[in-house]
Amino acid sequence: MFIENKLLIGIGEMPVFLQPRMANRHGLIAGATGTGKTTTLKVMTESFADMGVPVFLADIKGDLASLCRRGEENEHVEKRVQTMQLEVFDYRSYPVHLWDVFGKMGHPVRTTVS
Repeated sequence: MFIENKLLIGIGEMPVFLQPRMANRHGLIAGATGTGKTTTLKVMTESFADMGVPVFLADIKGDLASLCRRGEENEHVEKRVQTMQLEVFDYRSYPVHLWDVFGKMGHPVRTTVS
């Protein structure tokens, strides 16, 4: 979440923020299955969108395309909002433009090959 001009990445013993001016550095999100890698990418993407920064995501498994749909209330999300003590939270959709290398299901990717 984009809070006080910083990207809130998560909360453990204390909140973890990413300063926007440092966001153009290299990074790695790694972990075992089910540890929150995709959720972290979604939160970062939403935060960049809130800042007005365009984001390109290679969504091989199709896990990230759901950003185009407004989130739905559920017990897991509500619990997370309370745990993170988020004062401002809303379910939103974000603009998504799906590109398709093969031009079959999304916007065709065009390039000149010489």
